[in-house]
Parts: sequence; C-alpha cells; structure tokens
Amino acid sequence: MIKKCLFPAAGYGTRFLPATKATPKEMLPILTKPLIQYGVEEAVEAGIMTMAIVSGRGKRAIEDHFDISYELEHQIKGGSKEVLLDEIRSLINQCTFSYTRQVEMKGLGHAILTGETLIGNEPFAVVLADDLCYHKEQGVLSQMREVFERYQCSVVAIEEIPLEHTHKYGVIAGKLVDGTDNTYRVTDMVEKPDPKDAPSNLVIIGRYILTPDIFDILRETKPGKGGEIQITDALLEQAKQGKVIAFKFKGKRFDCGGVDGFVEATNWFYEKIEE
Repeated sequence: MIKKCLFPAAGYGTRFLPATKATPKEMLPILTKPLIQYGVEEAVEAGIMTMAIVSGRGKRAIEDHFDISYELEHQIKGGSKEVLLDEIRSLINQCTFSYTRQVEMKGLGHAILTGETLIGNEPFAVVLADDLCYHKEQGVLSQMREVFERYQCSVVAIEEIPLEHTHKYGVIAGKLVDGTDNTYRVTDMVEKPDPKDAPSNLVIIGRYILTPDIFDILRETKPGKGGEIQITDALLEQAKQGKVIAFKFKGKRFDCGGVDGFVEATNWFYEKIEE
C-alpha cells in the first residue's frame, strides 16, 4: 500500500510574479480551490491519507489552509456559506498533514530528499501541485497505484507532447511491457533535452510513485542540468536495473505552473461546472 504522498512546495513560482511574491503558487486558485487542494483530493481518492509537504519561506498559507479557522467558521455558521467549507473540512478530518522546510532551492531531487524525514523507509507518491490532472472515472494517482501494485518498482506518469517542447521536461525511452500500449519499462531518461537529442516525445509529468531506495540514490546524485539535483538522474540509476515503469495515464493534464496552462485549466473547469 502507498500510504504517504509528498508535495514539493518550496519553489518561488517566479512565472507568476508579482502574484507569488507573498502568495505560494500552490495556493493559486482554479475557480474556488487552490492547486494544492486538487492534489490532496487526488491522493485521497487513491487511498492515501498522509500528506507530507516540503515547504519553504513564505509558505505558511499552505499550513493555514489545511487547518481549522475557528473565527471564519464561527462567522459563517448556520448561514448559506457554511457549505462552501465542506470539502476542505473533510480533508482536514480524513488526512494527516506534516511539514518540513527546504532551506535551499536545489532542484526537485533535493526537495524529495528533504522529505525523507517525513516519509521514512516505504514507497510513496509525489505530486507536483502545479500539474493539475483530471479524469472523471479514476484519478491519475489511483491509476498509478495499480501499476505499482503490479510491478513493485518506481512509476512515473508520462504523456506524449510535440517534439519541439521536450526541452521543458524529463524525457524517457522505453519498451512496452506485457502487451500493453501505455506501460513502458524505462531504458533511458534525459532531463530537458534539445528536440534533436530527445530519445522520444514521451515526457514525465508531476506524478511519481517512488521506492524508498531513491533517497540513497539522491544522496549520491551530483547536480545536473541547471546546477540542480535532478530526480531524472536518480531515476535513471533505478532504470539501469529495470526498476522504473513509465505509465501513459488516462485523463487531462494542465501545466498550471505557467499563465497559459493556468488560464486553460480555469476555463476548462468553469465550463465543466456550467455543463
């Protein structure tokens, strides 16, 4: 069973300045819910109730969001607005939230390693909140959990993109397994390659299930592209042993780390509610 989900949430969100100068990018709302709440709901749907959040300076709003606001609840108690807090109340009651700080921004790999103290020696999920995913019947993490239960190794979510955009992502090469058309055993991974150097157009998005040996690998991983510790480099070490599965998930994914994707997600969810 995957019992814990790690949320790296210490980044500065520079693509949304000045809005993110004092507001965590994970708290930017799609309609009436912040991005990180969508991620937590996806984890809960996958049966995960322990949320481990790697935060940083200026991120207290995340802790406050997943806590009871007695003054607010008193003010709206018995009124028509009380129902608007039902979803977040349910998450607070169901889940355990724990936090640690990433003191220096050294990349996603370093953020995940910082979360080791909250995870311990067990497999765990990772959600990047600014990758907002949706599938009506089964969330992406729930789909990935089934893949993990079958293969018992690290799993990364992938999607096909136009080749000219590979420089924004970690890109995989792999071989289809067990007669599937959406599950690959990874043979190579490259972080943000130029299109001419990309091994495929299958890119990793912000959903992972990782085995705990990743922490020891990350401790030995030297800074890579951009001077950061890349989770792609650590996963490649696992892939050399045949221990990484890439899964082409069902559903929609919005890159809400940039303005275009954020607006697209807002419009899409609004239209969905209208329907």
